[in-house]
Amino acid sequence: MALLRKLLGFAGVAAVALGMGGQAQAAQCGNNAGGFEAWKAQFSREAASQGIGNRALNALAGTTYASKTIAADRNQHSFKLTLQEFMQKRGSATIVARGKKHKASNAKLFASIEQRYGVPAGPLIAIWGMETGFGSFLGNQNTLSAVATLAYDCRRSEFFTDQLYSALQLVDRGVLTASAQGAAHGEIGQTQFLPKNVLRYGVDGDGDGRIDMVNSKADALASTANFLRGHGWRPGAGYQQGQPNYAAIQGWNAAGVYQKAIALMAADIDG
Repeated sequence: MALLRKLLGFAGVAAVALGMGGQAQAAQCGNNAGGFEAWKAQFSREAASQGIGNRALNALAGTTYASKTIAADRNQHSFKLTLQEFMQKRGSATIVARGKKHKASNAKLFASIEQRYGVPAGPLIAIWGMETGFGSFLGNQNTLSAVATLAYDCRRSEFFTDQLYSALQLVDRGVLTASAQGAAHGEIGQTQFLPKNVLRYGVDGDGDGRIDMVNSKADALASTANFLRGHGWRPGAGYQQGQPNYAAIQGWNAAGVYQKAIALMAADIDG
């Protein structure tokens, strides 16, 4: 489970993870399963030298090459659709209709989040609906195996090496288990945070003293608002293309068609 106890000094942990990424590049990347075990052994030695503990190293040793993750990474065809095709494929009308109901039934929560972070309900609900169908499907891939596979894979090794170090930090602290499951690229929780973003932007939205991106919609949504604020969100400013807060939505996902869809659905939800 991606159950996250409140991290004291989590910003410092994130800084350590950032600093570690470059150190792991001596491990030889590869483009198929053949070299994964040898890469894991080399990476593990480097991680140990950087202070990663036995709990995380043992979890890493148990990972397997995630073929489904590689297939998903190579076949993100929906991002090549037109905006209309993409929105239809992703069920935008359903997301908006259900999103309006979630906004009404969770009015107090969304008002609290907007007061704290300046982000209105619409973008948060659109992301929540787009990513996991409002928490109905969080993924069924082993998180650590997915991230380790992508760190090993040559296509985006540097980026996912940082994510792997962050995931190992979470495992070391007992806040991410070796058996935790999520999306194909290692995303965690109801709005699908990568491990490094959990460290950087994860917050306790329901006031229970811990950060639980899986079971707490308040934590997931407040963390998403914190992410958007961290990417330049300005309270009260617009978030459509050409408006100040569109850049924050761009920070959430690099695909232009996704960004446009989120902004349009959010506007419909916000009314």
